[in-house]
Amino acid sequence: MLSWANRFNICCFLDNHHYHFSHHQYECLLGANSLQKKFLSSPHPFHSLQQFADEENDWLFGHLAFELGDTSQTATPDKWDGIGFPGGFFFKPETLIQLNEKEMLIGRVDAGHEKVWNEISSQNISARQDFPAPQIQNRISKEEYLSIITSLQQHILRGDCYEINFCQEFFADHATIPPLQIYFALGEISPNPFSAYYKLHDKYLLCASPERFLKKEGMQLFSQPIKGTGARDLENELKDEQYRKALQTSEKDKSENVMVVDLVRNDLSRVCKEGTVKVEELFGVYAFPQVHQMISTVSGTMKEELSFTDALEACFPMGSMTGAPKRSVLNLIGRYEKTKRGLFSGALGYIQPNQDFDFNVVIRSLLYNESAQYLSYQAGSGITFYSDPEKEYEECLLKAAAIKKVLE
Repeated sequence: MLSWANRFNICCFLDNHHYHFSHHQYECLLGANSLQKKFLSSPHPFHSLQQFADEENDWLFGHLAFELGDTSQTATPDKWDGIGFPGGFFFKPETLIQLNEKEMLIGRVDAGHEKVWNEISSQNISARQDFPAPQIQNRISKEEYLSIITSLQQHILRGDCYEINFCQEFFADHATIPPLQIYFALGEISPNPFSAYYKLHDKYLLCASPERFLKKEGMQLFSQPIKGTGARDLENELKDEQYRKALQTSEKDKSENVMVVDLVRNDLSRVCKEGTVKVEELFGVYAFPQVHQMISTVSGTMKEELSFTDALEACFPMGSMTGAPKRSVLNLIGRYEKTKRGLFSGALGYIQPNQDFDFNVVIRSLLYNESAQYLSYQAGSGITFYSDPEKEYEECLLKAAAIKKVLE
């Protein structure tokens, strides 16, 4: 199916990898080829998205890049962006496919269901390609990273913010990789519930995200921020359990998590009825192939007079990838990070005809510009006054380990 979809200039595949966490809905969704498309325009990108959804009244797939939510654009216009995904983009697919454990459901398609099924079932799957391992470089040195964390802690001490998510880029020039093969390899090493393969002409997102940004079901909104990361040991069950308990009882990780939960509650309260915003789960620890994660779930009931884009705009960019307070933190991100985040720490997902939606947080992801032969992945962590800069650096490496392994 993916081999067939990859022949189109535009496609988006969302893969749950058989996880069944709360508010699970689809196992796999694919939107292939574009009948209509929309680049979200400034200065009112969410209004532009609302117009497009109202006009098409159909399934839409697409993304919101991180800087789309920073209306101040502080210190970002001149920053390097080697990938070049647009700030926001959505398309109405020619073919919609839902895949679960038992069947493939082919949705509206002009060519006819049987023709699509025959094309997919007759695909010759490409043989595994050998490719030169990209020469990965750090955008900043470890010494510079440690210095920046110390500076950010001084901002926290002065009261400029309480917590900030600081990210660094790893990149390679002159990289030639087979994107679909890399996506499958990443899925084998690190299958996660919000994984995605996203192609927009010569730009690719190969995503192994464990995190939901925001979901709308009817008038209910759900956000599941992740803050708190612990190592795993898949070869030693006792040690793995010790790692899990260490995360569960970590005061540092719980303080980070509760800060972002408060931020999400505040974001949701702007668009939800008074008294409906609640924390369904606090400090839940979940095991993923590479790491243990601390996840909380926050929900609320939308005000009837508001639209789905009002909810997206109120909550974007997500608190788990910014910090608190959000406006101040965005200024510091613009000042201290060396590259644009672009699609990294943005959101990818779908919108249904009834304007329900589900979006992930684009983390644990490889981005690739085939024309420029530029490859990039970023990793970050939540910085508080009590953070140990050395441990924060190690956490970034841990989060990027699966991608590094696939590329090697």
